[in-house]
Amino acid sequence: MRTRQVLDSPELRRLVVRRWTISLLLTAALFVAYYGFILLVALDKGLLARRLGGAESAGATTLGIPIAVAVIVVAWVLTAIYVAWANRGYDRAVDQLKKQLED
Repeated sequence: MRTRQVLDSPELRRLVVRRWTISLLLTAALFVAYYGFILLVALDKGLLARRLGGAESAGATTLGIPIAVAVIVVAWVLTAIYVAWANRGYDRAVDQLKKQLED
């Protein structure tokens, strides 16, 4: 009976909604970063092919390299944001719900 009360509780519903909201927002941000880069590759190769440091230097890095690195860094940052959020708030709320089940 106690399990049913926890499953029907507004606290659990809020927790589920919050987790989905955070997950969808971070997923959308990663989607924009990744597919934005892919669209740039498909639609504006010239922009990504621009050399940084001047066209005369043969070994100059193109603009596409730092943008690609930025996409990877954005993925790491978004993951770190989710982990920090989960450790700070989500895990505590789950533990509180588990304690309610044990009582």
